[in-house]
Amino acid sequence: MRTVQLGDGDPEVAVVGGIHGDEPCGVRAVERFAGERPAVARPVVFVLANEKAVDAGLRYVDTDLNRSFPGDPDSPHHEERLAHTLGETVGDCETLALHSTQSYERMFALVDELDAFSRRVCPCLSVDAVVETGPAEGRIFESVPRTVEVECGLQGTERAAENAVRVTREFLGATGVLPAVDKSRDRDLPVFELGDPVPKTDAQEYEVYAENFEQVAAGERFAAADGEAVVADEPFHPVLLSAYGYEDVFGYTARRTGTLSD
Repeated sequence: MRTVQLGDGDPEVAVVGGIHGDEPCGVRAVERFAGERPAVARPVVFVLANEKAVDAGLRYVDTDLNRSFPGDPDSPHHEERLAHTLGETVGDCETLALHSTQSYERMFALVDELDAFSRRVCPCLSVDAVVETGPAEGRIFESVPRTVEVECGLQGTERAAENAVRVTREFLGATGVLPAVDKSRDRDLPVFELGDPVPKTDAQEYEVYAENFEQVAAGERFAAADGEAVVADEPFHPVLLSAYGYEDVFGYTARRTGTLSD
């Protein structure tokens, strides 16, 4: 793990990239701001988390870092030791964690639950929606409770890298590290509550027809496995839905619960 701090004193804000080594957008953003070293009004730390996985171009070395919190300093697994170190480093910080997907080309935010921090920060970010994941064992929220995760776009694309830089600047403005970005961007955002995973049957080829965050009606075909239709039993909003983003599931169901101002 590599860190670069700007400002004096214990860090109050953190930006974390490279939690998954095959998602280079966050690495680009962290390296950009750590290299520019802008003047800051609050101490901030930029973290390149899983350097080993980044160097190997792999999601992880031993086990998924974002399923390994709070971690164990004595674990034989690299990511479990790293999770402990990362939690010790940024656990008290207001934190942005940068990711990318194979399911959605624009940005959206994930939080474990809406609280004063996420309600303050998320409207300042160029995201399309906020997803409440609820308690999720092993996720960064266990060690760093004031975290907003942002999916920055399609994995490995230049657009995702540009989005990561953009949303990092907005986050630093929203948390008072840098001058705030134009507040005309502030707006009410739709909120979704994450539901159950959508399982895949064993197949050679998968297809997805639905658009993420757009409601799928009961009885509607939204995916296929080797040409066999996958039909919704009840209405839902898809989140992280893609043909090949996950090995065993297409993605997740969700329900729209309102907006941030509700």
